[in-house]
Amino acid sequence: MKILFLRMWVMCRRLCGGPQHRRDRHMQYERQAESLLRQANPFASWNERADWMIDVAAWLRHVPRIGMPGAAAGGDPRRERLLLLLDWLDAHRDVRRLVQTTLQKTLREAAGPELFSATGLPREPAFFSELGERIVKFILPRPPAQHDLSALFAALFPDPADADWLLGLGHVTLGRLARLCTDEGIVHAYIKQIDEALTYLAAMIVAVGVSPAFRQRLDARLPLQATPFMALRRELEKFCLARQHDPAALRSVKMLVAVCQAQTDRIYADLDEHGVSIGLVYHVERMRAQLVRIGRLIDLRTATLLTPQGAGQVQALLADLIRAQHAKGSVPALVQRSFSLLARKMVERNASQGEPYLVRNRAEYRTVLKAACTGGIVAAFCVLGQFAVAAGEARFSAGLSATLVYTLSFLLIVALGGVLAARQPAVTAPALAARMGDLESREGLRGLLRESAWLLRAQAASVFGNLFTAIPAMAVLAGAMFLLTGAPVQAPGAAQASLESLSLFGMTPLYAALTGVLLWLSSMVASFADNWFALRQMRAALAHHRRLVHALGAARAERLARRVERHVPGLAGILTLALLLGMGPVVMQFFGLGLEVRHVTLSAGTLVAAATSLGWSSLASSEFWLAMLGIAAIGFLNVGVAFGCALALALRAREVPDRMRRLVFGAVLRRFARSPRAFLFPQGRETGVTAAPKPSVTPGAVPSDEPHGRSGSGF
Repeated sequence: MKILFLRMWVMCRRLCGGPQHRRDRHMQYERQAESLLRQANPFASWNERADWMIDVAAWLRHVPRIGMPGAAAGGDPRRERLLLLLDWLDAHRDVRRLVQTTLQKTLREAAGPELFSATGLPREPAFFSELGERIVKFILPRPPAQHDLSALFAALFPDPADADWLLGLGHVTLGRLARLCTDEGIVHAYIKQIDEALTYLAAMIVAVGVSPAFRQRLDARLPLQATPFMALRRELEKFCLARQHDPAALRSVKMLVAVCQAQTDRIYADLDEHGVSIGLVYHVERMRAQLVRIGRLIDLRTATLLTPQGAGQVQALLADLIRAQHAKGSVPALVQRSFSLLARKMVERNASQGEPYLVRNRAEYRTVLKAACTGGIVAAFCVLGQFAVAAGEARFSAGLSATLVYTLSFLLIVALGGVLAARQPAVTAPALAARMGDLESREGLRGLLRESAWLLRAQAASVFGNLFTAIPAMAVLAGAMFLLTGAPVQAPGAAQASLESLSLFGMTPLYAALTGVLLWLSSMVASFADNWFALRQMRAALAHHRRLVHALGAARAERLARRVERHVPGLAGILTLALLLGMGPVVMQFFGLGLEVRHVTLSAGTLVAAATSLGWSSLASSEFWLAMLGIAAIGFLNVGVAFGCALALALRAREVPDRMRRLVFGAVLRRFARSPRAFLFPQGRETGVTAAPKPSVTPGAVPSDEPHGRSGSGF
C-alpha cells in the first residue's frame, strides 16, 4: 500500500510539474555530476583516486525513484546518467582534462594480471580449501589493496546486474568512454599484462594436466613433453612473443585449447568407469574455467582495442568478469555446483546396475516376494532380540545393543537371500537418472513414469512379503516365549505404550518420514562405498595380491575380488542402516529432539508383540486399529519419502530445471492417484522384460549372476 501511494504521489508531481519539473531534475543531476567530477585530483594517492572512481561508479549505478529525463520512455537511468556525465565533460574541457588525467594515471599504475588470471576462477588447489577461503572472505572485511586492479574492479561493480548494464551500452558510448579512460600507452601495458595472465593460466593448467591423477586416466606412457597441456604452454609462449598478429600461431593455440578441453571430457569418461573423486571433479572444472578464460583473453589480445570491435571484446570480457566475480564469491554456488557434478557422475557410474531391482512382470514380482518372506521371518527375530537387549539398559547402551541386533539380523537376511522392506538399493537413483535423457518429450516422460512404477512395485513386493511372514512369525515367537517363561514379551504398561506410539493420530507419520530419509541415506552410503571401491581399484588390488594369489590361486583370487566388489555396497548399506536405526534416536535425544524411527516391518512386529502381550481383548480396542492404520502409513511414507529423495537426487544430478522437476513430481503423483494398482502389483499386459531399453554396461563391470533381489547390494 505504501509503494502504491508513493507511485501515485510521483505521478501527481510529474503531472503538476510538467516540463519545469523535468528541467529541475536535470539541473539537480548536473550539479551532482559537477560536484563529483571536480573532486578528481591526479596528484592524490592511489587509494584516494580509487575511492573517487568508486564514488563515481556508485552515482552512475544509483536508480532514483523519479527517473531521468527520457527514462520514463523505457530508458535505463544508469545509461542516462553516463551520457549526462560524458556530455557535461565535453562541455567543460578543463574538468575533462583533469578527470582524464586522473583516470589514466590510476589505470596506468594498477597491476592487472590478477584481474585477468584470477577473477572469478577458483584459486585454491582443493575443494575444501577453496570453500574455506570463500567463507573467510564472506565473513571478514577485505584489507586495502595497493595498486590492485582486481580489488578496484570488484569495488566498481559490486552488483551482478552491472554486467547486463555494461552489455547494454552502445559502441558510440563505449568509444567515448574508452577515449576518456585509455590511451595507446595504457593499451600496450594491458596487453603485456594479458600476456602475463596467459602465462600464469598455462602454468596452472600444466601443473594439473601432467599430475599423476590426470596422467593415469589419460595415457601414463605418453611423455610429458608430448601431452597437449605442455604443447599449449609452448604455443602460448610463441603467440605472446610474436610482435605482429600471426594467424598460424592463433589457430594453433585455439586448436590446443580445444584438445585440452577434450582431455577433460576423457577424464569424465574415466570417472564413469573407475569411480568419482570430488577433488578430481573440482580440478577438472577448474581447468575448464581456465581454458575458457584463455580463449577469451586470446580473442581480446588479437582485437584492436581502440576500434569498435576491440571495444566490444573488452565489453564482453568485463561482463564475464563481473558475473564470474560474483559467482566465485558465492559459497552456495560452489557447494551446489561441485556436489551436483559429483551426484551426476555417481548416478552415471551406477546406472548399469539398476536393472535387477525392477519388477516388470509377475515372475519378477514373485521372486522379490519370496525373498521378502524370508526377510520377514528374520525381522521377527530382530524385534524379539531388540526387546531382550533393551530391557533395563541405559539409553546409550540400548542404542548400541539395538545397532548390534540390527546388524546381525540384516546380515542374516542377506546370507539367506532375503529382502528387507523399504530399503532401497544403491542403484535406485542411478536407475531413475538413466531415464532422464529426454524428459522434454512425452515418450521420455512416459518412460520415467514406467521406470518409477517398476521401482515402486519392487518396494511394494518387499513390504507385502515382509508383513506376510513377519506378523505370524512374531505371533508364534510371542506365544513360544509365553509358554517357556510364563510372561508376555512386553509388560502390559509397555505394550499399551507401544500401541499408542504407533497410532496414526500421533507422531507416527513424522517418524515414518524421517525413517524414509534414513533409508535413502543408507542407499547413498552404499553408493559411495561402491564408488570408493572402484576409485581405489580395490578389485584389481585383491585379484593380484601376492599372498591371496599364493594361498588361493589366480582364478580363485579373481573370483573373490569379484564377489567382494559385488557385496561391498550391500555391506556398507547394512552397517549404515543398522547404525542409523539403532543410534539415530539416541543422538537425536542427546540434542533434545526426541525423534524416533518407524520401519514398517519392525513396527508391525512391535504391534503384534504388544497385542499378544495385552491379550485378545486388545484386538477390539480403538488403539489397536489406529496402530494398524499407522502401520499402513509407515509403509507408505517409508517407501514414498525414500523414493522421493532418490528421484530428487536423480533430477539434481541431471541438472533438470525447476519447472521440469515440478512437472516430473506432479506426473508421478497423478499417475499414482489414477492407478495405484500399477505401482503395487504387476499388470496382466506386462509379460515381457523388454519394455525398456537396457542401459549400456559399464566397461569392466561384472554382471551379477544372482537372481533379482539377491545381490549383496540390494537387500
